[in-house]
Amino acid sequence: MPWGEFKDTAAERRLFQRRALVALAMVLLLIGGLLARMYQLQVVEHQTYITLSDKNRVQVQSVPPTRGLIYDRNGDLLAENRPVFSVTIVPERVPGMEQTLAALMALIAVSDDELERFQRRLREPRRPFQELPLRYDLTEDEIAALAVHRHELPGVEVSAELVRYYPHGEITSHALGYVGRINREELQDIDPVNYAGTNYIGKSGIERFYEEQLHGQVGYQHVETNARGRTLRVLARENPVPGEDLRLHLDLRLQKLAYKLLDGRRGAIVAIEPETGGLLALASVPGFDANLFVTGISVAAYRELSTSHDKPLFNRALRGQYPPGSTIKPMMAIAALDSGATTRERTVWDPGYFQLKAGGRRYRDWKRGGHGWVDLTESIAQSCDIYFYDAAVRMGIDTMYDYMSAFGFGEDTSLDVSGALPGLLPSRDWKQAVRNEPWYPGDSVNMGIGQGFLLATPLQLATGTAVLANRGRWAQPRLLMDVDGDLPLDEVVPEPAHSDIELNNPDDWEFVADAMAEVMHGRTGTARRAAAGAPYRMAGKTGTAQVFSLAQDEEYDAEEVRERLRDHALFVGFAPLDNPKIAVAVIVENGGSGSGTAAPVARAMFDAWLLGFPEDLDSVEAGMLNLEGE
Repeated sequence: MPWGEFKDTAAERRLFQRRALVALAMVLLLIGGLLARMYQLQVVEHQTYITLSDKNRVQVQSVPPTRGLIYDRNGDLLAENRPVFSVTIVPERVPGMEQTLAALMALIAVSDDELERFQRRLREPRRPFQELPLRYDLTEDEIAALAVHRHELPGVEVSAELVRYYPHGEITSHALGYVGRINREELQDIDPVNYAGTNYIGKSGIERFYEEQLHGQVGYQHVETNARGRTLRVLARENPVPGEDLRLHLDLRLQKLAYKLLDGRRGAIVAIEPETGGLLALASVPGFDANLFVTGISVAAYRELSTSHDKPLFNRALRGQYPPGSTIKPMMAIAALDSGATTRERTVWDPGYFQLKAGGRRYRDWKRGGHGWVDLTESIAQSCDIYFYDAAVRMGIDTMYDYMSAFGFGEDTSLDVSGALPGLLPSRDWKQAVRNEPWYPGDSVNMGIGQGFLLATPLQLATGTAVLANRGRWAQPRLLMDVDGDLPLDEVVPEPAHSDIELNNPDDWEFVADAMAEVMHGRTGTARRAAAGAPYRMAGKTGTAQVFSLAQDEEYDAEEVRERLRDHALFVGFAPLDNPKIAVAVIVENGGSGSGTAAPVARAMFDAWLLGFPEDLDSVEAGMLNLEGE
């Protein structure tokens, strides 16, 4: 059969046509799908993909606010912000971290502490593309070296930021506190949005208490970047809101004077304006340079501060808890008079000792031979212990506790002073709970002269003295005077919560104040030499506090041991006697006598505030006088 008889040309043509139609349909279907997809991408999801596209070249960066400044009452700057250049690394843009770090360390000095801190932050949770600081406070030569090699270091930037700076360093460190790098624990508590881009937060003092007002509100900016992530231009910006500037009651001149008066010693001075409760001076000596902590203190520097026997990091004014000694006697006199335990005319025989019962333990007076017959005024002026031993036993612990609480002992009564301790005001319940013992009459004897279990901070002593100066009116201590902005002060400072002291006979205030004036101006007053020649009348009370023996593991040379076992010298007072303008509490650790060491310091503070500050503070002699007496 011929070959042509087997070929069906028409059938093949129809088959071809069907296949062509199927192929055309598939092509048209694919083109339709492509067009539909293009429509979806270009029209329906246009905004989504334009946003994703922009993210490759546009980034949203947080702009941290400028921290508010802090001034003293006269407008002198206490805390400011200064520009500091630092080298930072964005890990996501670094091709090789080890090689980059090695290259950087060849260009600039990086300590082991700084490297370890950077690597620790590298391991911690953080925001993507967040800059991690490696070195702070670069020198001009280091900045120039990094600029020359910038093209070799992708992900490495030299950035400028405003960093807290305390121009008076040590003098204001304990009063202001300081800021430092935000740590992991603080990250859990702060607002992550408002603190985006912020590296520092208040760690202590005023910086911590008013952190919300000082910090401000974060801003944002949209920036265009190149393929390497470097910023090309700013497209849009929402400016941050700077923190509020604060004005404190603190007087820098008085603060400087307080440090000068205690120079070379260990101690604290607290000065209060009785009318307002404003803290005029809050000095703890020795202090430390707060600037060391802002960008991160080195291990060696911190070890030196923390292991020093003088404890410069310890805030004695707020956290030093000392037996108040005889400085508590004016408050005890108010308690004894108002409770009826004694009268203004009542006299007590002082042979040099006191006994609860005949043949019992003898509680000694500071004056070996005693003072003879003394009334309340003489017992305050001469600091007679026997009179107050007797008054304390007559009152008992419950009465003493109630009145001392009214003066603010045993609690932190400050409004905005961060970190103050409450001291210790013992009671029956306290001793039973802590010592599992009842309260004995001998405990009351010791408490009557500010010894035994009773402990107070210099801030508490100054506060109680200010209440005396105000004749019972409370003005709780505070540092903040004003906010330089639209923020109302009463929305910032906590509400006062302490009630005034109302006596059965309000004239008792004047009586005790006059007795305190006899301490300074009386013929037998313990601090009469410190007040000599003053053109105004002042009220005061000297005191000493016994020092406990050294711990067994502490090692000092023999001369240092002798010095550190001396009694602490204390003084409280206010001036002038009528319409007081300043109340002061002074403690000089191991200073010996309150009249010879602490009282002259307070006199210098009074004179400066009432008569004018010396033109040259360097002319003021630290320690001043060394007189005899209690």
